[in-house]
Amino acid sequence: MRTWICPTLLSALLATAAAAPAHGASRVIVRGAGFGHGVGMSQYGAHGFAERGRDHAFILGHYYAGTQLGRLAGPTSVRVLLRTASRMTFSGAAGVAGGRRLDPARTYAATRALSGAVTLRSAGGRDLGSYASPLRISGASSGVLLRGQAANGVTDGRYRGDLELRAGTLGVSAINAVGLENYVRGVVAGEVPASWPVETLRAQAVAARTYAIATSKNGDGFDQYADTRSQMYPGIAGEHPRTNAAVAATAGSVVTYGGKPIVTYYFSTSGGRTENVENSFLGAEPVPYLTSVDDPYDAGPRHRWTARMTLARASARLGGLVKGSLRQIKVLRRGRSPRVVRAQVVGTRGSSRVSGPELRTKLGLYDTWARFTVITASATRGDGNTPRAARGPVAGGATPRSTLAAATLIAATREALSVPVAGAIAGRVSPGGARRSVVLQRYNGRRWVAQSKTTTRAGGRYRANVRMSGLWRVHYGGEAGPPVRVR
Repeated sequence: MRTWICPTLLSALLATAAAAPAHGASRVIVRGAGFGHGVGMSQYGAHGFAERGRDHAFILGHYYAGTQLGRLAGPTSVRVLLRTASRMTFSGAAGVAGGRRLDPARTYAATRALSGAVTLRSAGGRDLGSYASPLRISGASSGVLLRGQAANGVTDGRYRGDLELRAGTLGVSAINAVGLENYVRGVVAGEVPASWPVETLRAQAVAARTYAIATSKNGDGFDQYADTRSQMYPGIAGEHPRTNAAVAATAGSVVTYGGKPIVTYYFSTSGGRTENVENSFLGAEPVPYLTSVDDPYDAGPRHRWTARMTLARASARLGGLVKGSLRQIKVLRRGRSPRVVRAQVVGTRGSSRVSGPELRTKLGLYDTWARFTVITASATRGDGNTPRAARGPVAGGATPRSTLAAATLIAATREALSVPVAGAIAGRVSPGGARRSVVLQRYNGRRWVAQSKTTTRAGGRYRANVRMSGLWRVHYGGEAGPPVRVR
């Protein structure tokens, strides 16, 4: 059995030699759960429900409380911004507004004219005319092919429907005008793996369809982005027979509340519970169908995660929120899940308030479901001498109540005094106050081994003497601090 010698007691018993700084380090440990904003349907949670035999109607009803499935009255279309550039190149066109016939096998280019019109040219540069913006290009049956990389990350992607070319201050924007069902065919395959259970794919199809008709970015001629600012839409390249079948099986089906389609937010991984919309999207009004619910079968790759960084790296990411030197991140309010709603960035010269979503963005976290631990450590070294006993009563003036207790304490004191002090480890832990336990560990060449422990003082400060040189660290609240070397 290891004998634990409390360095706090040693500090009262020993007259420590003068020391010089040797090494210092810091570590911010973020323990988190989930991946995404946490509102609505978690895709990995839906996957878990489907694996256990639940159908898409049950899945959608679970995540969007109090809703029903309804049907659209008729066909509709969606306008998706694919790309903006000074020069847009495409093929697969069957015709343009004004009746000009184009060869689907040929490549054409479009630029913005000084007048604000769209100028169309052949691949060789021959002027084919200028047209009022937006210029609508009819796509061939195989789809129109947009050259270059679109916002969805697809290079030379092919899209169903038509292509609208709109002149603007940055050149020409390529907008895909596509029927809703064809749009959803692209989205489902872009949002979840086609190998997932069919009821998960159907739930995703209904959620994607509903989101598309219930939201609009109100852009210049478009209402949806082709990436996660709206929904991932890779076009024909992303389609798969299984996801297409899920779209066909749910054609026209949408999620409604009070007879109207709702905004069906969804995301990757919940960590085990979703969040109220007003706690994740600050400024949003509470609604009864976007409330926190248990997510018992969520098991995505980011169900639980850990991020580590130094205080310097965290401070650089937080930027102007840090006043002085960063000390800690203090959570002021949590939601139901419990994701961070409000937090405080505490520095040596003051504090700044920050929302959970802003904190997530600045620190590059997967989710706002996060807990923050800060451990700093610095090593000082002694002169290698055996320290002398302090004058006066032992144990800070406490008088033993029995001869046996006195003898035990004196024996332990003599043992401690017989060993030279190599140096000391000092620092701060957060969250923490006084009387918190901190374990000192030394690396023996193979693993970290606990050597002693101490308790914190006010403000989470700690200091402990160590008897051997080498690589040391402290362990606090289940987290390992940064290693420091005592020389």
